[in-house]
Amino acid sequence: MKKPFLPPRWFVRGAWRTHRLLLRATGDRVGLRPPVPGRCGMLRLTTTGRRSGEPRAVVLCYIEDGDRLVTLAMNGWDRADPAWWLNLRANGSATVDLAGGGSRPVTAAVATGEERERLWAALHDYEGYGDIDAFAARRGRETAVVVLSPAVADPAPAAARASQRTVPDAPTTTGSR
Repeated sequence: MKKPFLPPRWFVRGAWRTHRLLLRATGDRVGLRPPVPGRCGMLRLTTTGRRSGEPRAVVLCYIEDGDRLVTLAMNGWDRADPAWWLNLRANGSATVDLAGGGSRPVTAAVATGEERERLWAALHDYEGYGDIDAFAARRGRETAVVVLSPAVADPAPAAARASQRTVPDAPTTTGSR
């Protein structure tokens, strides 16, 4: 079987830089798009750097699965995992910017089992990833299918923090002055 064509790494990295520059130069008016049948959308994912703690943004191709967004941790089909995925594995909270100016907090998870198979099959229906089976085979290991779900505000941590607050005991007196 003939290997699918992959552009050289310098070209792929240059295309990523150009895409980010286009977003910056147009104030996000050009470069992000929603998915349509047969064509993946483009979103900007902002993670927190696992070592630096600084915000890190990347533009990714995605499809929708209900209210969830689905992408691949493929790093231009390079063998190494992309930095954004390593960041999400260290801290699963992130922010997604969508076409039209929408921004929302998300929580990342890797799809496994039947869900992974279903989403992998759905990705075949979209242009933008290329021949995903052939490219994934070149990586030499499984490519993570990443699911970005809307973050749910959890009141429990705030309540837990409130219950852990310690208030110094009032001084007690055993007699009067």
